[in-house]
Amino acid sequence: MMSDRWTLAGKKALITGATKGIGLAIAQDFLSLGAKVMIVARDANGIEQQLSTWQSQGKDSHGVAADVATSKERQAIFEQVNQVWGGLDVLVNNVGTNIRKKALDYTEDEYASIFQTNLSSVFEMCRLAYPLLKAGGNSSIVNVGSVAGLTAIRTGVPYGMTKAALVQLTRSLAVEWAGDRIRVNTVAPWFIRTPLTEPLLSNPDILNSVVSRTPMGRIGEPEEIAGLVAFLCMPTANYITGQCIAVDGGFLAFGF
Repeated sequence: MMSDRWTLAGKKALITGATKGIGLAIAQDFLSLGAKVMIVARDANGIEQQLSTWQSQGKDSHGVAADVATSKERQAIFEQVNQVWGGLDVLVNNVGTNIRKKALDYTEDEYASIFQTNLSSVFEMCRLAYPLLKAGGNSSIVNVGSVAGLTAIRTGVPYGMTKAALVQLTRSLAVEWAGDRIRVNTVAPWFIRTPLTEPLLSNPDILNSVVSRTPMGRIGEPEEIAGLVAFLCMPTANYITGQCIAVDGGFLAFGF
């Protein structure tokens, strides 16, 4: 009975932004726990290379090259899901972007682009996934947010705004869709060692500043986010919904 609770065996999972960083780590964890995985990214070559590796290992994996920020390509993703599986158990919304500037320096196009990628696309992906997740009968959505949605950090204001809105989206959908047995949660990382953060963390001053504000005294790893995402989609987490859980080495708890 314990093994039945701590598994993703047979689950069909759609994971966006999954050719590198946190998304890739999530996909690898899901596959190792018995899930079937479909990854989404704009990089067709990256998808092909990753699928080649997994399929050579006998992993049940598929991919779609698409930009979730566009309506047409979101539709194409779910056409592929229906064609390959005809159903869905898990949606992981991991895609995100940032432009780091002072608030007064953003153009309207930059602001709109961040909102389209980080927030609007997540809302629409959830709505497109809803009929499939409802039919699954015990399904889960996990959104990858950020501590930037919970407190002010030295990053772009629009980015923080989108991640804060993601927390409220999570709460609202969790309540609205609970009767359909769809759970919705968010994980909120602090600095994690990924290609997105590498340009910042390669600066010794920034690295020292981040580490000094992190009680555990180090940068997080993608696998440490993936483990929580996988847990939230397992049967053992069936009573957890509407939550935002930080994975931050103690950053949010740190006062003086």
